[in-house]
Amino acid sequence: MVALVPAENPGDERGAFLNFIEAQRAAVVRASFGLTEEQAASRPSASELSLSGLVKHVAEVELNWLRLAQQQPNERQRTQETWSEAFRLLDGESVPEIVAFWQGVAKETEEFVRNVPSLDDTFPLPPAPWFPKDGRVSVRWMLLHLVQEMGRHAGHADIIRESLDGKGSFELIALEQRAQA
Repeated sequence: MVALVPAENPGDERGAFLNFIEAQRAAVVRASFGLTEEQAASRPSASELSLSGLVKHVAEVELNWLRLAQQQPNERQRTQETWSEAFRLLDGESVPEIVAFWQGVAKETEEFVRNVPSLDDTFPLPPAPWFPKDGRVSVRWMLLHLVQEMGRHAGHADIIRESLDGKGSFELIALEQRAQA
């Protein structure tokens, strides 16, 4: 993955959104490249966040937004009591398993975005003080929100990784590309 999102098919808004979201997904996952499960679960900064927890959280956030847009129940819906479980791997979970789960969500997201009649289509949100006041958002708004959410957490992941071993995103891109060659 290159550091800049490719500008393929100018004017393809759906493709642009999907490319930017994929770049952020890759950045979050890449931050754990080459680490053990223990290292990925560690919390080396003042934050309670870990790399493996971030991967899981962002995967579940994407699934939640997808299910809201599809107006379907979320099979991984968190309650107030289970919210913290979205930020750490539970017994039996591993980074590769969570990444595979996220890849499935990503495939579903792409299919949904490619097939929705219009990015202007709206869907209802459950009542919550953090959601927009009118209780509805468009698919376009959701995609922009996913870029924002994933970008924020990609930055968190960069800081955590640098706290672990000093490796920054450009170094990790190079290491990842060499491993794939």
